[in-house]
Amino acid sequence: MSDGRPVIALTMGDPGGCGPELSAKLLSDPGIYDISRPVVIGDPDTISLAARMLGIRAEVNRVRSIDQCTFKRGTIDVLDPGLQNCGTFSRCRVSAANGRAAFLSVRKAIELAMAGEADATVTNAISKEAVQLAGFRFSGHTEIYAHYTGTKNYTMMLVHDDLRVTHVSTHVSLREACDRVRKDRVLEVIRLTDRACRSMGIADPRLAVAGLNPHAGENGLFGREEIEEINPAVSQARSEGIDVCGALPPDTIFSKALGGWYDAVVAMYHDQGHIPLKTVGFRYDREQGKWSSVSGVNLTLGLPIIRTSVDHGTAFDAAWKGVLSPDSLRNAYMMAVAMAENGEVIG
Repeated sequence: MSDGRPVIALTMGDPGGCGPELSAKLLSDPGIYDISRPVVIGDPDTISLAARMLGIRAEVNRVRSIDQCTFKRGTIDVLDPGLQNCGTFSRCRVSAANGRAAFLSVRKAIELAMAGEADATVTNAISKEAVQLAGFRFSGHTEIYAHYTGTKNYTMMLVHDDLRVTHVSTHVSLREACDRVRKDRVLEVIRLTDRACRSMGIADPRLAVAGLNPHAGENGLFGREEIEEINPAVSQARSEGIDVCGALPPDTIFSKALGGWYDAVVAMYHDQGHIPLKTVGFRYDREQGKWSSVSGVNLTLGLPIIRTSVDHGTAFDAAWKGVLSPDSLRNAYMMAVAMAENGEVIG
């Protein structure tokens, strides 16, 4: 773009959740405008309410297109993607109106990036249930992005400091997740993970693949997925020159990754990858009775555009109280800026 600062399209997330206030907190930092040109995609009234709740003095600039944005300190540009009945948005609970607003905001951010009007996209949390209630049959951000970018080979990567985790499956039942552990899919995710690490500047990535079963199956004693699906994928990846090992016992693989043994871990399903990353990234202060840090970034690998995201949910239980940490959103935003500056589409 003309002045060198990338345009970052930041979705507000579910208007009843934590996204509006986290966006306002992030954009109250004048340094954000030194390195980027942010525009929130969502409802201007909701963002204005969040800013006032937090005591943030900022003018909300309502726009319909990127060329109407000011991109200046003290102003939050909010692009309305055509939302209606904004007064019906409810706080801290699931609703179809909120789901529709969140979905349309995400779709607009994708459109802007695909058209070259935004250099990267950053997403706040949505309620998958609300999106479904609104009539949009997607199980999460990752699937929405894949659909509207025409992407077939993709996966989710979570990042916290030097811990990187990708997933063979995400938003499906545990029973279905087990069925999705197939050689071709495991190999696809290994390849995406290797390319992503290289895009992040890791010259020779060391990857590890988690087993599906306890003790990685114990040579077939606790299951044969490692023997029949995972290990053959690892062998194929090695033959392609990828430095990868596995299948390894899931209960020790992440400790080894934190210890520097591996640059990334391929997990077999959602919770297998999310639990270890959130254990190190989310910190609750018992004395203060609040979260002191909620860190981590969610990336979608394989897309033709840049998408980073917070690594937490809508926080309906704590939203609209002004107590939530913007750490994860800041992490995601800064990663998006860095990727846009480098011209990198990860994976």
